[in-house]
Amino acid sequence: VLVTAPQNVQPGDRVRFQLPLSATSMNNVTAIRLSYGQSTGWTRTLKLEVNGRGVKFQWVNLDEDDERQQHAYVRHMQYYMPPGEQHRTAYVTLIPAKDSIIPGNVYDDMGEIVVSYQNLVGIQAKKLDNKAEWLQQICRSRLAIDYAQGHMRINVRRAYLLADSVDAIMSLTRTDLRKTFRFEFWNEPGIDAGGLTREWFHLVTNEIFNPDFGLWQYSSANQMCLMINPASEMSHPNEHLTYFRFLGRVLGKALFERQLVNGHMVRHLYKHLLGFPVNMDDIEMVDNSLFSSLEKLMEYKENGGDVKDLALDFSVREECMGFATTKELIPGGADIDVTNDNLAEYIDAIVRYQLLERTRPQVTELILGFYDVIEEGLLTVFDFQELELLVCGLPRIDLQDWQKNTEYTGRFENVTESTAVSENEVIQWFWSVVEQDFDVEMRARLLQFVTGTSGVPAQGFSVLQGNDGNIRKFTIHGVELEMYVFPRAHTCFNRIDLPLYTSRDQLLEKLKLAVQMEATGFGIE
Repeated sequence: VLVTAPQNVQPGDRVRFQLPLSATSMNNVTAIRLSYGQSTGWTRTLKLEVNGRGVKFQWVNLDEDDERQQHAYVRHMQYYMPPGEQHRTAYVTLIPAKDSIIPGNVYDDMGEIVVSYQNLVGIQAKKLDNKAEWLQQICRSRLAIDYAQGHMRINVRRAYLLADSVDAIMSLTRTDLRKTFRFEFWNEPGIDAGGLTREWFHLVTNEIFNPDFGLWQYSSANQMCLMINPASEMSHPNEHLTYFRFLGRVLGKALFERQLVNGHMVRHLYKHLLGFPVNMDDIEMVDNSLFSSLEKLMEYKENGGDVKDLALDFSVREECMGFATTKELIPGGADIDVTNDNLAEYIDAIVRYQLLERTRPQVTELILGFYDVIEEGLLTVFDFQELELLVCGLPRIDLQDWQKNTEYTGRFENVTESTAVSENEVIQWFWSVVEQDFDVEMRARLLQFVTGTSGVPAQGFSVLQGNDGNIRKFTIHGVELEMYVFPRAHTCFNRIDLPLYTSRDQLLEKLKLAVQMEATGFGIE
């Protein structure tokens, strides 16, 4: 291979370059992948470009028998710069997951490789702490603007914190966002050595995520999670999209600087930020009753029923500010009946509408703001659960409080010292595993698995809420081992179905796999 050295290379310097891939390398290329679970699920594999000089990551479904994953979608961004505008924009659509690709290498603004696909594959298999440290090292050494070359001093008034912050952050270019921020609160003597920055991230996200502000509302499945208010324009007619672009920049900057924000979003929004596949299962966190209805529809057809008898069409009816409106899921949808033949298309249309179309402008600005700061390719090493933990932080979990405020149902109901040894021991094994074998990250993932979020109420587990807003404590429901091989979660009820395993080692193996497999979006049966 003939290599032309850069002009600034001196004798003795090392030069790193990437060899072009030939067609004969395809077998090795396809063996390289980013896996987000220990068993079947979605994975990213390398796809060789036609000229053999570049590679891309492409989603591949490893469970072809799972019908829901065959109808999974990934958001697709088509960037463009409107004439006379300061910031780029994009048109966002949902495309089949198998058609979604992303460059294998990560490039800087000069077109030079920051991280190669080999580095991404190597880092992706490591623990979250190692990946987080790697991301910070890349951001500081390769992407951040040196303090001596310029930094941003941001002055805000506490009484007008959000307004001042929006004005300041939205005036910055993408290059400015990678400079060091130094915050000053007007008429306060504090010097920002890191403390004021942490306070700013906490205060500004606490205010913008507040449902009373009108941009966000509580998830129907979990009161600890927030989803975009489809009617956010009603609260802020002229600024609501600016707020979402601003919040995206704040989230991106928090990840860039390893700061924490004060707000947990619903699962599919983290997936959109990462370009992860979404499917019907993600509707559960948005509209639990709709999700249940769709499942019953599928069961009705499987049991021999005729869906046409239910008089459904390709439209949805919604209420906003007391006014009811009908939205067509496809052109002319109000005049198209749902039948057994087009039920799959109907569910696809519902998925597209609920997970993107309903809030497309807000989601677009959130993603745009996020990637104004950080390079998308760097985040391929994380799954959506890890992204939540990175930006919201690992929760401080009081194990005694957790155990004290746990309820037991099913085969574990009324468990006492005189109860059958097998049932009593399973509960002891469960808490022993959580305390002795699960580190802070795995405990947070267990919470995500069972409740839908890693967030813990400030008052502790005694006030954990369900999808109806009422207190619904963490619940362990005992089931026969013949029913399920792996534990199953019901996030709307904060409940885990735990089989009666025959040994502690078996419980550890199955619970750990179930919790880690959650990142793939699969139920395990």
